[in-house]
Amino acid sequence: MNTGHLSNTLDRKRIFRILFYKLVIIRIKEAFSMGNRVWRLGSTAWCLLAGLMLQSLNAQDSRSPGVRSSKPNIVWIIVDDMSTNLSCYGETVIETPHLDQLASSGIKFTQAFVTAPVCSTNRSAFITGMYQTTIGSHHHRSGRGEIKIRLPEGIRPIPEYFQEAGYYTAITGWPNKDRSNTGKTDYNFEWDRSIYDGPDWSKRKPGQPFFAQIQLRGGKHRGGDIEASRRFVQRMKEEFGSVTDPKDVTLPPYYPNDQVLLEDWAAYLDTVRLTDKFVGDVIARLKVEGDFENTVVLFMTDHGISHARGKQFLYEEGIHVPLIVSGPGLEAGAVRTDLVEHIDIAALSLGLANIEIPGYMQAKNILSEDYIERTAIFSARDRCDETVEHMRCIRTDRYKYIRNFLPNRPHMQPNRYKDGKSIIKVLREAYEAGNLNEFQARIFESNRPKEELYDLQNDPFEIHNLADDPKHRKRLKDLRNRLGSWIRATGDRGPEPEEMYDSDMAVYLQSRGNDPEQLQVLMGNIKQMKDWATAGK
Repeated sequence: MNTGHLSNTLDRKRIFRILFYKLVIIRIKEAFSMGNRVWRLGSTAWCLLAGLMLQSLNAQDSRSPGVRSSKPNIVWIIVDDMSTNLSCYGETVIETPHLDQLASSGIKFTQAFVTAPVCSTNRSAFITGMYQTTIGSHHHRSGRGEIKIRLPEGIRPIPEYFQEAGYYTAITGWPNKDRSNTGKTDYNFEWDRSIYDGPDWSKRKPGQPFFAQIQLRGGKHRGGDIEASRRFVQRMKEEFGSVTDPKDVTLPPYYPNDQVLLEDWAAYLDTVRLTDKFVGDVIARLKVEGDFENTVVLFMTDHGISHARGKQFLYEEGIHVPLIVSGPGLEAGAVRTDLVEHIDIAALSLGLANIEIPGYMQAKNILSEDYIERTAIFSARDRCDETVEHMRCIRTDRYKYIRNFLPNRPHMQPNRYKDGKSIIKVLREAYEAGNLNEFQARIFESNRPKEELYDLQNDPFEIHNLADDPKHRKRLKDLRNRLGSWIRATGDRGPEPEEMYDSDMAVYLQSRGNDPEQLQVLMGNIKQMKDWATAGK
């Protein structure tokens, strides 16, 4: 795609509309002069209608800066805690009509992956177009204490580039009825709040294009425990008139068919329905305000569903996300099956706005004519909250290799956030009672393999680890070497220094100071992390 032709395409479309409306008026006037009184009355009404259409078009130009601008508006819709459970991606239990329409009018990427399966590290990456491991923002909610994190010299958040190109930059929560709701940022580095001009693009100057990030809560709407989930479901029953029946849910085979898990997953699917409604609201606003035809809309989630093997982990449930891009000049109904990384939205957005992409950027403009498809994507998991972790993975179109740098710890290390969820409590209780099968119990075992290798074509749920299979020895070595080369080439910062950990844990402890029970759990987990480190685990 040649992004330089976007403005010309828009101008041509507007000219064609004007000519069409004028032609309608001319034809109606001709009919009016024929003398048939019945037709004359009808044609008068049509003439008034056509005149109003033309007047509306002109008025639209005068009141809508986005349409009149020669540069396309760029809108990101970023969703929390949601996997590819959209009907346009094959989900059959629910329907997502607005997202389906967005996909049918643009490009759907079926193999998009995050480079970090937790929000702050993910967001630090896509707002810079850089791997979080390269810029030192790879530990969740880091740099919040006395010790700060600053971006490497020369690397900047992309809203700055949009501002320099004349764009109004907005960071918007949704719903945003009074247009003052500031959206989620959650970046792990120090940044200047002035990179966003405001919480909503309605404040821009006449004729000024805008770059807007719209943040949706997604899977977070269902809450963390079953009581919150049930309250959410009741609200959705009032919103939609019906809710997803847990009986219709089919869980991945690595989860047991427990009623709490089924209810939670059904509620999660209703968060997807609510997200779809909000996307429809965004599109409707763009249309009403006359900006839609000059706006590229990008839809993506910040990582997968918050579940035992989803959020915070490098399995498909945690890192595989939807990505849809639709707008003027883009091919309608296109489906891309090549591997892309979520950081690529930084480069492709700059490209769509005809802004020069910085040479340092690791993101790729996946819509450019000279783009060379990736042969693999990379993702990393590091500290999440108080829980120290160090994992890396490489995924090709068929295989995934995961390196666990802390193999003497369980997958489900102590974590106040995840352990407080009803679904995790249920799973842990089932494990302790011996009610989980071999694959379901694996995440609770006291240690884990140093390496994991999965054939995603034959084992999409990543159950059968092939790392010790002699038949895959060559492939294991190849992926191990490729991952190692990526780690070195990208300057992976690796484990967090103890002083940085202590700095951020001071903030965590302070945040739980009013809840003695939560504070006790957090202090115990921090001690466990330090004890394991002392023991060399």
